[in-house]
Amino acid sequence: MTAEPRRFVIVGNGAAGTTAAEHIRKNDPESDVTLVAGEPYPLYNRVALPIFLRGRVQERNVMMRTAEVEEKRGVRLLLDTWIEAVDAKEKTVVTREGRELPYDRLLIATGGTPKPLALPGADLHGVYQFQTLDDTKDLIARIQESRSAVALGGSYIGYELAEAFSHRGLHTTWIMRGDRFLRRLLDPDGGRVVDLLARDRGVCVVYNDWSEEIRGRNGVPGCVTTVNGGDYAADVVGYGIGLDYYTELAQQLGLEVDKAIITDEHLRTSNPDVYAAGDVAQFYDVIINQHNQMGTWDNAVSHGRLVAQNMLGQNLIYTEVPTYVTTMFGSRLSVLGLTPEQHPELEREVQVNFDTRKYRALFFYQGRLVGAVIIGVLKGRRKIEEVIKSREPVENRRALFDLLGPIEEPEVLED
Repeated sequence: MTAEPRRFVIVGNGAAGTTAAEHIRKNDPESDVTLVAGEPYPLYNRVALPIFLRGRVQERNVMMRTAEVEEKRGVRLLLDTWIEAVDAKEKTVVTREGRELPYDRLLIATGGTPKPLALPGADLHGVYQFQTLDDTKDLIARIQESRSAVALGGSYIGYELAEAFSHRGLHTTWIMRGDRFLRRLLDPDGGRVVDLLARDRGVCVVYNDWSEEIRGRNGVPGCVTTVNGGDYAADVVGYGIGLDYYTELAQQLGLEVDKAIITDEHLRTSNPDVYAAGDVAQFYDVIINQHNQMGTWDNAVSHGRLVAQNMLGQNLIYTEVPTYVTTMFGSRLSVLGLTPEQHPELEREVQVNFDTRKYRALFFYQGRLVGAVIIGVLKGRRKIEEVIKSREPVENRRALFDLLGPIEEPEVLED
């Protein structure tokens, strides 16, 4: 008599969840894998949404999977399905429709939802968050009817919106609370390089200010007024002010939760049959010997591969160096490993050239290289990753800049 296939339920079909589901089936073809998707779409490339918003690719280029592909791989995909409850004792999750899904191992890879914009006028047609495929399509439709735009937020989302609006030919204003873009990552020199790149593209950047009201006309935005008395034309408004993570299932299970779900270095939660991966996982990072959280596609894919193996019985430790790379107003922004966004105590070494619009910062922890941020074409990435992974003390920190090439030569890309 053969044993019943092991049952795996994965909640969340983003990069982490889909990667985990497919790797479980690949390594255990007899397993029973259910992948629960809150959206009506199979996996799509969230990294491609900014270039879709700019009009550089079509929607078909964003899609990565189909229901038919998942079926062929043996993954049961439940689209447009929300999990309402979970029972740790019975080891079942229950959908909004009342369907029970039993599991032997459960993976929570639910990510988060954008924090709401709590302002008068935020509910006008033409005011959008920017996270999902549907958000992107709504923004594109509104952009096509617009001449002016405001992007709100000093994080990656705020920048991606500002770049897309300006690339589409809209008169663009970018408003942020802080005195520079990514103020927890970039120092003032890095902030100035981004400011120069933005202004090179005609973007009006407003610092140390915030929207007070989005004033409408005929049910759509007309302008954004600010706390400091600014008044900026806006036929369309996009915002990115952070995420609230979906930790409700973890809380129902009695798992340890901080701002996200706490896991060990194997991505296992305080319940040995439950794992977390991707943006929603606050995992123990052996590089710095403390918990960490990373919201990048690269990190989510790496989490998915590793957690699949561990859910099948391995005991692998997460040691990858996540990266984030994007175009930036005709240049490029690259982030590797750990940064002061996660750990403000990191030490920093900086190179900057305002004329060539280049900036490089290397981040150190207890004498070891743990991360970097580069504005300009990134060379020497593999070498930098090797130094980070080695976990060896670095004697000559400035010499590491030689791996990245000269900073005096302009390397502006066409976007």
